[in-house]
Parts: sequence; C-alpha cells; structure tokens
Amino acid sequence: MTMPDDTSFEHALALNALRVESTLRDLLDGNVRTGEIARPQQLMAAMRHGVLNGGKRLRPFLVLECARLFQADGVAALRVAAAVECVHCYSLIHDDLPAMDNDDMRRGQPTVHRAFDEATAILAGDSLLTYAFDIIADPATELPAAVKAELVLGLARASGAGGMAGGQALDLQAQSTKPDETGILTLQAMKTGALIRFACEAGAILAEASEAERARIAEFGLGIGVAFQLADDLLDLTADAGTMGKATGKDKAAGKATLAALYGGAWARQQLQGLVAQAQALLQPYGDDAVLLNAAASFVAARRN
Repeated sequence: MTMPDDTSFEHALALNALRVESTLRDLLDGNVRTGEIARPQQLMAAMRHGVLNGGKRLRPFLVLECARLFQADGVAALRVAAAVECVHCYSLIHDDLPAMDNDDMRRGQPTVHRAFDEATAILAGDSLLTYAFDIIADPATELPAAVKAELVLGLARASGAGGMAGGQALDLQAQSTKPDETGILTLQAMKTGALIRFACEAGAILAEASEAERARIAEFGLGIGVAFQLADDLLDLTADAGTMGKATGKDKAAGKATLAALYGGAWARQQLQGLVAQAQALLQPYGDDAVLLNAAASFVAARRN
C-alpha cells in the first residue's frame, strides 16, 4: 500500500478543516431558521467561540474520508461531519467548566465560560448538542429518511449516557475511586473512542455500505479512538501548555487514573505502535483508497498537540 508523506496528509487534513469550518460558519450565523423564534446574539457568539477556534477537525475528517472510501455523497457527508464536530465542541465546552476540568484555555484561547460566563457556556454546549441532530434531520441534508434515522441513532448513542457523556461521568468518578486497567479502557472507549468510532462508521452509513463493511470501519474507529486517548494521556504527562494550547499535568494533579500514568511513557508508546498496526490492518482490503485513513491512524498516535 502506498503511504502518503506527512505533507500530503497534513494538506488533506487542513483542506478538510477549512471546508468543515466554512460549513460550520454558515450553520452558526445569526439567521433564524424555519421553526426557530430567534437566535440570541450572545448565545450564538458563545457557540461560535467554542466552535470556530481552530483545531484539526479530526472527527469531521474521519467522517469525510470514510464517506469517500465508500463513495458516499460529499455534500451530505460534509453536513454530517459538521454535526459530529458540533457534538465534539459541545463536549469540550462542558468539559472545561468549573464543575468538570475547570480549564481556562482551549486551543490557545480563553474557554467559553471565561470568555463569556458559566451559564452562557452551559447553554452554548446544550445548543450545539441539539443542533447536531437538527443538521442531520434538516431537509438540506439530502439523504434517505432511513439513513438519517441511523445517523441520528448512532450519534445519540455515541454521545449519550452509554457513550461520551457516560465516559465523562466515569472519568469524574475515577478521581475518587481508582479503576483498574479494564475500567480505564472502558472509560476511555466511552469518553473518547465512541465519537471517533461513530465518525468512521458514519461514512459507511452515509453510503449504505454492508453490515460487514460498517463493522470493519467501526472497529478501525474504535482502535484509533483508544490510541487518541492514550496519546492524549501521554501528552498530558510530557507536553507543555504552550504546545498543547491548554493546561497540562492536570490528570496527575486531579488524581485521575490513566494507562500512561499507570504503566509509564515507554509502555504507552509501545502500545500506540500496536494500536496503529491493528487499525491499519483493518484497512488492507481497501488498498490505496484508504491511504489517508492509514495516515490518520499514524497521526493520532504521533501527534504533539
């Protein structure tokens, strides 16, 4: 299989980020949509602050690349990618709140509750979460009704009590009751892995791919989701705040259990290599069509911020 050099992957990632950012900017304008009464100015400004603040847009990239892999419609995929990013950004806004991680910086900028206030940040997160489902259900997302229903169900389960939100609850609980390795893996598969897994599976859903293909790409997504969290935990131990654009060392200070802290940096790096190899093996049937997804797996494990 041909592997892209770093510059071609970075270019593809950046290009998709620009496309997603443009779509999000249009979706988060002040124009009232059919069925809405008004779009409060401060609330919309807070939502834009939490979304239009840079970032690699990895989850939307995975939606778009997996959709391309299965020859799904690109316009609909872009809107679904934007919906996934709304859920991700909602989670960051709420995760930064004083009752959660109590962070002042995100992507090198003040967090939403610092730039505005805590109540506005909560409402901005709430609004982004619900807007994600609005985007998918909107007639402007031109997909069969059954496909939309599958996407809504999958995103709800990936982001709710059995997925990301549940993982965040387990993460808070872990500060007082230390989980074992199995518990940490469950926590991380929910908090981080579930939405990344869905981002990949969404591409197959968009294309109405077979159950076998959906299962394979979902397994790929789950694997790189675990790798993403492990790399994040490693960076929390080793990186500086300037590089990360947010505070580091907070997991250790809060007493959170992570595999990187439990077994050390050398073990974590070795595990990352294995996770990347497993993820890339799942893509072998797709040959060069999956070249950028292969590169994404390597990128997740080797990222520096």
